[in-house]
Amino acid sequence: MAEPESPHPITVAIERRVDPARTVEATSWMQAGTDLASGFDGFLGSGWVRAGEASDLWYMLYRFRDIATLEAWEGSPQRSWWLESGRAFAREVRVERRTGIEGWFDAPFALDVETRPGSDETATSPVRQPIPAAPPRWKQAVTIWLGFFPVNLLASWLLGYVPGFEALPLVVRVLISTLLLTPLMTYLVLPAVTRMLRPWLQRPRRLAA
Repeated sequence: MAEPESPHPITVAIERRVDPARTVEATSWMQAGTDLASGFDGFLGSGWVRAGEASDLWYMLYRFRDIATLEAWEGSPQRSWWLESGRAFAREVRVERRTGIEGWFDAPFALDVETRPGSDETATSPVRQPIPAAPPRWKQAVTIWLGFFPVNLLASWLLGYVPGFEALPLVVRVLISTLLLTPLMTYLVLPAVTRMLRPWLQRPRRLAA
């Protein structure tokens, strides 16, 4: 069965084993893959880190606008050529996709941000740690509710002052309010709430006795 299309950005995280004797070659290879992906429609960003100086684990992440643009990149001859060129020293061991609502809770890599001396450019230095799992569903539900309730309450109160709004059919009122609130929730409210709650969302689960 074909995978259903998603209107949400899709994040792909890949774990690879890389020959430690070919680190310099692998570094150029990983950067070449990032450069190739950035030229495709729907590309939203990518990055890669090593688990440690003595480790052969490398993590790569990229994000596309939707399933169609992701599959265009994954099925492209450019990516096939790139994968083949690294087959001698890089072996893929795990691939994870996160789509839909879980995309708001992604925390693939932690980044230390610093400014280069004598420059206005900002450099990011990745913290060498694996990709954490998404928070439990109930935490995601609580986070969404904490953002949705006050926004919906405020919108309902403000729309009540719009002349003639209350006289509209219920379906039309709901349509208008959801058209207004969905982008607001997606691009402003949920990112802000997840940033505030990130320590709680990423707290490790307690193991049962």
